Amino acid sequence: MTADADIIEGLRGAGLVGEDDVVLEPLTGGVSCDVWKVETPSGPIVVKRPLEQLRVAAEWHAPIERGQSEVRWLRRARGVDAHMAPEVLAELPGYGFAMRFLPDCPVWKDELMAGRVDVDFAAAVGRGVAAVHAATANNSADRDAFPNDAMFRALRVDPFLIYVAEHDAELAPVLRALADDLSSRKIALVHGDVSPKNILVSSDGPVFLDAECAVYGDPAFDVAFCTTHLLLKAVWSGDARLNEAAAALVAAYRSAVDWEDVDGLLLRAGKLTAALLLARVEGKSPAPYLTDPEHKRIVRDQARTLIVAPSPIDVLVANWKRNLV
Repeated sequence: MTADADIIEGLRGAGLVGEDDVVLEPLTGGVSCDVWKVETPSGPIVVKRPLEQLRVAAEWHAPIERGQSEVRWLRRARGVDAHMAPEVLAELPGYGFAMRFLPDCPVWKDELMAGRVDVDFAAAVGRGVAAVHAATANNSADRDAFPNDAMFRALRVDPFLIYVAEHDAELAPVLRALADDLSSRKIALVHGDVSPKNILVSSDGPVFLDAECAVYGDPAFDVAFCTTHLLLKAVWSGDARLNEAAAALVAAYRSAVDWEDVDGLLLRAGKLTAALLLARVEGKSPAPYLTDPEHKRIVRDQARTLIVAPSPIDVLVANWKRNLV
């Protein structure tokens, strides 16, 4: 039985499709998954299956069991707010799963790249991320449900922090220390891939997808990861509204932090943002739209300075320069 046939058989076993021919319509799955849209008698659904070898130039393997972690995160997030994540309909062979298709919900990345920057929506993203962190902070049940340290290291710590450290002797001590600190903190449930490409814009607010990297860890990572993307796009586009969106996201997140000292969290997030900015130029998964050598230089120079002399994430965002030419 082929992999696709295995998926179709799983859909039939879950009662989502009948015995008629089933068409798997490929969707953009990014670097880590196969994703299909499937028409069913009750409406369209999305089927997702993780890849063992990610679609990047460098060799990058990751456990396919992360599909189970994503399902757990989606269900936990819906327990916080049912509008925050799509409904999971069934788990399938090969650690795939089916979820409800959400029509008329553009991808936030597409909106930003098209110049449609909604600062209020960015703030809603910050509040949504914080809501999951607040609901799961210092919760032993959530910690036990996401023992995914090895997976998070394979998908986030090693390719973004350690890979750069191995190729940059000057920054290696700082980056390795940052990686160790990130791996050691067990504070709240972390999504691990809060990127505009993984957020849908719905009438009820942001809908979060692709929680393959979910782990019980340091919540600073999520706010740092999303802020990094907004700052990179600000350099790419030269649009000051993206800086404003990043500031709004951080401010909204900060206002919701009640589980730990906010100043310490923002400083950790600032350090991580600086490292992630450099990683999106020098790491295993470079930002695909950042192709202009001058844009790369702008990001690289600022990121290296910020790694050596870190600042809280709100200060980092306020001082981020879109264009140094």
